[in-house]
This record gives sequence, C-alpha cells and structure tokens, in this order.
Amino acid sequence: MDRMKELIDILNEASRAYYQEDRQIMSDHEYDGLYDELVKLENESGIVYGGSPTQRVGYTVLSSLQKVKHDSPILSLDKTKEPDKLVSWLGDKEGIISWKLDGLTIVLTYNNGELQRAVTRGNGEIGEDITHNAKYFKNLPKKIKFNGELNLRGEGIITFTEFNRINSMLGEDEVYKNPRNLCSGTVRQLNSKTSADRNVMFYAFTLVRAEGKDFEKKSEQLEFLKNLGFDVVEHYVVKADEIKDKIKMFAERLDVEEEIKVLEEMFAEKIEHNDFASDGLVLTFDSIAYSNSLGITSKFPRDSIAFKWSDELAETTLTDIEWNTSRTGRINPVAVFEPVDIEGSTVNRASVHNVSVLESLKLGVGDRIKVYKANMIIPQIAENLTCSATAEIPKVCPVCGGETEIRSLREGAELYCTNPNCSAQRIKALVHYVSRDAMNIEGLSEETIKKFADMGILNNYTDIYDIHSHTEIMEMDGFGKKSFDNLVEAIEKSKNVPLENFINALGINHVGLANAKLLCRHYNSDIESIVNADPVELSEIEGFGEVIAHSIHSYFDNKENMELFNKAVSILNFTGQSEVGDKLAGITFVITGDVEEFKNRNEVKALIESLGGKVTGSVTSKTNYLINNDVNSTSSKNKKAKELNIPIITEKEFIAMIEE
Repeated sequence: MDRMKELIDILNEASRAYYQEDRQIMSDHEYDGLYDELVKLENESGIVYGGSPTQRVGYTVLSSLQKVKHDSPILSLDKTKEPDKLVSWLGDKEGIISWKLDGLTIVLTYNNGELQRAVTRGNGEIGEDITHNAKYFKNLPKKIKFNGELNLRGEGIITFTEFNRINSMLGEDEVYKNPRNLCSGTVRQLNSKTSADRNVMFYAFTLVRAEGKDFEKKSEQLEFLKNLGFDVVEHYVVKADEIKDKIKMFAERLDVEEEIKVLEEMFAEKIEHNDFASDGLVLTFDSIAYSNSLGITSKFPRDSIAFKWSDELAETTLTDIEWNTSRTGRINPVAVFEPVDIEGSTVNRASVHNVSVLESLKLGVGDRIKVYKANMIIPQIAENLTCSATAEIPKVCPVCGGETEIRSLREGAELYCTNPNCSAQRIKALVHYVSRDAMNIEGLSEETIKKFADMGILNNYTDIYDIHSHTEIMEMDGFGKKSFDNLVEAIEKSKNVPLENFINALGINHVGLANAKLLCRHYNSDIESIVNADPVELSEIEGFGEVIAHSIHSYFDNKENMELFNKAVSILNFTGQSEVGDKLAGITFVITGDVEEFKNRNEVKALIESLGGKVTGSVTSKTNYLINNDVNSTSSKNKKAKELNIPIITEKEFIAMIEE
C-alpha cells in the first residue's frame, strides 16, 4: 500500500505538470511504466484509492478561460504495445486504424452551419472554452453546409515545420520542447492573435452527433465530415488479418533521414514523410451499434484501443553528469553513460533537460539506467533501476565559480549562473555574434575566442574590431602572419552587413534572425526607430507579442548595452534589409543530399528564400521540387517524391531554373 501511495503522488504530480502547466517532468515511457505498475498493484490488492490516476483523466484545469462541462466524458484509451493483442481484440469485426496524433484534443460544436463553440479536453469532464482561438485554426472551416447541430472531436496540432519556425524566434529559455506543448500553450492563449500567428491545424477523428443524421459505420461518419470540409485523421478500414501489415505501413512512414537543428542544438527532430508528431495508432470498431453495445469502464471506452510503438531499451551505467553553461546563463545537465547500441547507432550521452527531470529520475553516478531513443531519434533515459539520488546540483557555475540559483520556468526548475560576467556566457555570446546567421566572421572558432579572451583581447563584441592591433596573436600556437591577416580580412569584410544580421548577433532574448528580419522590415531598417520603439508599438508587429516586445525594449533601454551598440554602429556599414524577390514566389522546395555548386544546403536555402521561395524539411503533396544531385537515389525523400510525382532536380537544373 505504501508503494501504491508513492506511485499515486508521483503520477499525479506528472499529470498536474502535463495537463495544467504544459510542461513534462518525466518521459511518456517512464509515466507508462509507473502507471502499469500501479494498475498491477491495484488488481493484486483489490484496493483503489480515491486519488488514484486510474480513476480519472488528468486534473481540473486552472486558467482564466471559461470552463465548460462536456456533454459526455472524454476518456483516455487503453493501450498495448503488442500487435497480436490488436488482432485478438478486433476478432471477426471490422475496425478503423488511424494515427494517434500527439496534440490537444478539442471538441467542436456547430449550429446552423457556423462554429459555435470549441472546448479543450481538459480533465475529460470539464474543459476550457477556446472558441476565440479556434476561429483562427489554419484548416478549420468557420462555416459548413449543415443546418443542424453538429458535434465532433479532433486533435489540434502544430507541425514540426511550424514548431521549428516558432522556436527559432524565441530565446533559449523560452523554446518549447515539443509541438504538443506549443499547441497546448497556443490554443489556451487569451489573445487570439497568438493562435492566428502559429498556424494550428485541426484533424477530426470522431463524429459525436449530427442532428437528423444516422450512420451505421464510423468510416461513413468520417467521410461525412470530410465532405463538410474538415480534414480527418488518416485512417483505414481493416480486418484482423490486415492489422500487422497496416502497422508496418505506418511504421515505415516514420522513416527518417536527416537532422534539423534549432537554436544551438537545443532541439533536434528528424522529419521525413510526416510533418506532425504521433505517439502511436488507434484501433476502433467500425460498427457504431456494436461500439455502443460495449459501453465504457471507469476510465476507458471499450470500443477503442491505442497501439504504442515499442522502444528499444538498453541497460547501461551512468558514469557522470555534466553541467554545461549556455550564453544565457542556464546550466544544462547531461547524462554520460557507458556506450550502448540503440536503433542502429552508438550513444553515450543524453540530455536530462532540467533539475526537475534530474530529481524525478533520482540519478546518481554508478546507477544502472535504461536508455532509449525518443521517436527512434533522441537519446533519453527511460528509467533508473537503482535510484541512488546522489547527484548533487552545483552550487557554483562549473565555468566561472559564480553562485547558482534554481529558477522555476515553464518547462520545470532550471539551474542558472547568477554571475553576469561569467566567462562561459561571455564566450557563448561571442560565438553567437560571429556565427553564420549573425556577423559571419570566419576564423573565430569557439576555441580561438577562448584563447583571445584569456589573453584579455576579447571582453565584448566590439573588441573584435580592434583585433588588427594585437599583432602578438601571430606568436600564438597555430597562428602566423597569414592566419592573422586572413582573420583581419574576415573581420573587415564582416563590417558590411545587413542590419538584421547585426540585430540577431546582439543575442537579444527571443530575437533570432527571423524576428530580426521582421523588426527591420517593419521599420525599414531605420536604426533610430528600432532603438526608440516603445513596447506597445513593437507588440503590434506581425508575429510579435508582449514578451518579444518587452525583451527588445529592455535591451535598448540598458545603458551598458547601448554603449556597445553605439560603438559598433559607428564601425559597421549596414547594407539594409536583404531584398526578397518574387521569382520563386509560391514554390516550395526540399533540399537533400550533398551539394556541389554551393558551400552548403543553407546557402541554397538562403538563395531560394531571397527569391521568395520556401524550403521545408519533408516531402509532402505541397512540395514543388526536391533538389538532390543523386536523382536515382533510393533515399526515402526520393521515394516519396516519386510516389507523389514531384520533380527531382539537380543543383545545376535548379540554377538553370532561376537564371531563365
């Protein structure tokens, strides 16, 4: 009984964080394992406590949005990781198998053809009214050709492409961990402008009621919704002997090829055929009458079951916990363990994300842990077998020795260095300043910057423009006159720079290159207007909000920041905002494979965007061209392009296209 009470406390805390605060303090894998253990103990003991998460779904929502009681409870699904169980569960009936989208369940009500109300799932019984935001969902019809009352359920999601775009505009401390958290935070905003700017998508998966309409099968209901203009979740009608083949088909759709980096490797996600997050499949009986005859349990409907992908687990030993200080002062824990092979590659490190996750895992050096790859990609700790809880949270920064403090942020408790002169923060800030999307100064690697900082040559970014006077650099190991001259030349070349790159280089919180471009475009690259803009005016810029506006205003309102800024402005020659042409307007490209005519794929991407085109990470029906020098490659991107009859062109063909 003591263990049951302990599990209830742990699971309820995880649910509270997930449902109420849009953050995750443990992995889905860990939660499922603890939940299954609690179910087993309850079955064995015959005791079920009133506060057990097995007796309800989630927590009562806490926000200023209006609370709405659902006409019927929205229950979670029983689950399995065994395909054979799906086969036996379906028996001789027909079923529908579909994606289990990883977003936010939303209930919609239409009356006389118009959207009347949109309510989140909440705790399954009471949700929140988010109608003002649903009206701006990218693919949701505001009006439909149906005069009676219509009630349906579906999943609100944000695609990986949109997720990456939004995160690229946020500061390091504000990025979202996954699309699900971003979607949840977006649809619950009080200001509908945020939702409109973030392109939330809605996919219907259940018709609850259509006044005056009767159906025999759920597949007919989905077709009915599709005909009304709704996007419905991808689904197939199956019999028991077809289930395993369909599971294989869905699994192949998750094949991956390349990594997309966002915000200094804080988040890496691989995208191939699907531009949305999925945590499994759903199987439901197609017959409505049969489904209704089965009824429900206290927690699950009996007519549906979820299938979750089995993770390949590897047991290993934790050998160290590293703490890395970022340019914003956040100190990130990283688990180091004895190397193991998972999903075809060797891994020996995994991010622990933050202090909350570290404490929930009860980590300590020497612990036996199980690791896996989330979505078959990102190394994660699934569970701690020994739970020594001996890991110590540093009281001082591992780089500068300054005091640390724990701050409560959206994603949980985070450790920060409080020393504003922390050398790690200074070094990381300088590395960002000279990076490709900022000032693009070749020859100033992180190691070189560290050496210059130790010599007292670099204390802030304006010191870069005095490097030419430090001829002692030629006496350093690895440097000579030629290297020194090349570096000075690169610095001189960087002085002619678009204003948006310089704004990005400053490292203003929440302002990456994308937001810097929006800022410069709004003020026609007028520096004085940007510096003197008030928060209200800034918040009205397309894609901005109060947080970004406050960050920009605060930066330019700081005396020390402005001293460095004004010094740099007197040195630099701003070439204005990059011109955007329209030659490729409305054309979407995907780039894959090695490039030959350009330095790298980012250079190709920049050229496409400068001509008004768009570059995405995955091949979909909306892709116009796939650029790949190996047109006969058997890569998954090539296969998908051929399936969709999308032209595969080489770099030379692309160049010929834009030179026409």
